[in-house]
Amino acid sequence: MTLGEHDPLCINTIRILAVDATFKANSGHPGMPMGMAPVSHVLFNKFMKFNPKNPDWLNRDRFVLSNGHGCMLQYAMLHLFGYDLSLDDLKAFRAVGSKTPGHPECRDTPGVEITTGPLGQGFANSVGLAIAQTHTAAVFNKPGYDLVNNHTYVYLGDGCLMEGITAETASLAGHLKLGNLIAIYDDNHISIDGDTARAFTEDVNKRFEAYGWHTQHVKDGDHDLAGIERAIAAARAVTDKPSLIKLTTTIGFGSKLQGTGDVHGNPLKEDDCKAVKKKFGFHAESHFEVPPLVYEIYGKTAAKGVAAEQEWNKLFDKYKKEFPKEGAELERRLAKKLPEGWEKNLPIYKSTDSAIASRKLSETVLNKLESILPELMGGSADLTGSNLTRTKNAVDFQHPSTKIGDYSGRYIRYGVREHGMAGVMNGISAYGTLIPFGGTFLNFVSYGSGAVRLSALSHHHVIYVATHDSIGLGEDGPTHQPIETLAHFRALPNCMVWRPADGNETSAAYYVALISKNTPSILALSRQNLPQIEGSSMELAIKGGYVCLEEQGADITLVSTGSEVCLCIEASVWLKEKKGIKARVVSMPCWEVFDAQDKEYRLSVLPDGKPILSVEVLSTLGWERYAHEQFGLNRFGASGPYKDVYARFEFTAEGISKRAIATIDFWKGVQNIRSPLNKAFTQII
Repeated sequence: MTLGEHDPLCINTIRILAVDATFKANSGHPGMPMGMAPVSHVLFNKFMKFNPKNPDWLNRDRFVLSNGHGCMLQYAMLHLFGYDLSLDDLKAFRAVGSKTPGHPECRDTPGVEITTGPLGQGFANSVGLAIAQTHTAAVFNKPGYDLVNNHTYVYLGDGCLMEGITAETASLAGHLKLGNLIAIYDDNHISIDGDTARAFTEDVNKRFEAYGWHTQHVKDGDHDLAGIERAIAAARAVTDKPSLIKLTTTIGFGSKLQGTGDVHGNPLKEDDCKAVKKKFGFHAESHFEVPPLVYEIYGKTAAKGVAAEQEWNKLFDKYKKEFPKEGAELERRLAKKLPEGWEKNLPIYKSTDSAIASRKLSETVLNKLESILPELMGGSADLTGSNLTRTKNAVDFQHPSTKIGDYSGRYIRYGVREHGMAGVMNGISAYGTLIPFGGTFLNFVSYGSGAVRLSALSHHHVIYVATHDSIGLGEDGPTHQPIETLAHFRALPNCMVWRPADGNETSAAYYVALISKNTPSILALSRQNLPQIEGSSMELAIKGGYVCLEEQGADITLVSTGSEVCLCIEASVWLKEKKGIKARVVSMPCWEVFDAQDKEYRLSVLPDGKPILSVEVLSTLGWERYAHEQFGLNRFGASGPYKDVYARFEFTAEGISKRAIATIDFWKGVQNIRSPLNKAFTQII
């Protein structure tokens, strides 16, 4: 008997696993897995290249579930094909500590490439995966060695298509002609609010055609397996466009509630579960029933994947002999090792060096690292000349037909798509051969905050180059001047936020960002020139906070970041000369890194005994962790030359001194002043 004769058994097994897991958890979304089981059976069995014994094989096809609420579909497929996901793991769906969380998480489940859930993010990630594959192939493939040729497949639903990030990244993918990207749209006409006729009536295929995509429509996604197979084959044959297959399905296929919103986000009732099982030929009273024949059929497909990797390994061994330099480079990247001595290229500054904006200092770092770190792939959201993210020798990442770049290029023109850029970078990072960075104004990192959050949650190695970091950008005014932005991202777990005060601190920010393989970094950089600080050094700055101006017997500590550090130093001089007050100055370019130092060191920087005043031209929220009093900006900024704006809000040596004196006067009657660092506990992990 041929595999085709057992298609219904395999498809219905996928459906039953989704029904049982959501019913046992009394939570989840059974409808989408029941509707998308047929295409999943065809895709994974007939087209996808993967090895369940090695989920990290470089040349595997990537599968992304952008409509992540349907994750029981993915978990069922991973289990049936032999990934390290047992039947007991499926039974623990949505339980604390299980391998099967409520939405796919790449760090929890073997075989899950991307953490999805917020709709549209997975689609954006898939564009990043496709970019990374295309670039990696352009760099490493040689005649006779098609070393990197995988596809990226992404499922998406109506919700994903309604989200703006999908529009941003679909447009970019069409422009870039990413022929290795195939999207399958679950056209089931249902969202949480019910029939999509209430809110979503556009012609999706025409929209994607306008983006430059190849489009098809399979009208019977419930039964037409041959049509599904033909559509995927046709999509793979189109190499100069990404492809969208609109697949009309019935949500909750087989349920009494099929085709309705009631089966979207709620488990089936017990009687419906039994009826579905009986309808599909399973025992009505059984739970998590998998016929041995299904394991056998899917095991044969998995074995082909094992063999495919073995053949690839042989090819790579031959490749390394003929192209030893390229082979060693690819192995280094896959091992996530940086080149020996790369950090020696980071510039070091003396206090006598000229004042330079930290965005310009960042540009210098990127130019110094361009040749030594070829895995760095960057871009800007249409602010290249302001972010200074394009190096002197950069080649744009473009389809060769444009004649303005090629696929070996490492500079991406993201266009005005901040959210899309962030989502794409997560996908580039997830591919495993590149470290992405992307530039925009700090204020507009907020436009991409949904994807930034997933950078942190997923432990992606991504660098956000965020220039124009404060009211110091001046004339553009309050609409562009970030106030709350750093407080927002400092509150984000597993995210390093740097605001360097000079050249050495900028080099330190890049150093820590590049060695932190599982943590995204946001570099908040100034538009205005900043002097090189006498007490700064890269060695000190990589601790996240340090004393840059010490004063024995100091009356107060001023702690600051970025462009305000030099103002605090000026204030310490003013206080000493005008009032006879001694002030020590601490620079704290990165709270997260400072918090990781041992308590003895942290208390040497922010000690007991004297009051501490924080100074930053941004929201004061969070500074109470480090300072007794806070001088900041808890209102929107103003438009004008930056020096005038600083003066308007008294961020001057005299204005800081006034607050320092008030702080000393307030705390002078308090005995045994304790550092804010001295607490019963500092965090819950």
